[in-house]
Amino acid sequence: MLGMSQERLGEALGLTFQQVQKYERGTNRVSASRLYELSDVLDVPVSFFFDGLERARRAPGHAALEVSGFAQAQEAFRGASDGGPLPVSEMALLARRETIELVRTYYRIEDAATRRRVLDLIRMMIPPE
Repeated sequence: MLGMSQERLGEALGLTFQQVQKYERGTNRVSASRLYELSDVLDVPVSFFFDGLERARRAPGHAALEVSGFAQAQEAFRGASDGGPLPVSEMALLARRETIELVRTYYRIEDAATRRRVLDLIRMMIPPE
């Protein structure tokens, strides 16, 4: 989303890009301290990584976690529903300073419901095709 390469992220974290790939793919688990470092480097709150994480009841006194939000954001940036890459023109839009600033500002809105309303408002401003 920020146009940062795995190599550049690795350098900022003191890791190799291969280690970053292992975190990204889920091969290696991300510790709390590493998650904090990631949030600092990416200039997002730690809560960004838990966006949409809600508690769902399994049994009295126990809670299961239901994940949505971050995975949806990843899907949106993958491009086509088949997971194909974004067209070059869309990648150029994502790399613009204005886009990055908009995304960073959006994720600084702590309340998920408010973020959703902002997104809905922006969608309403788009002229019909």
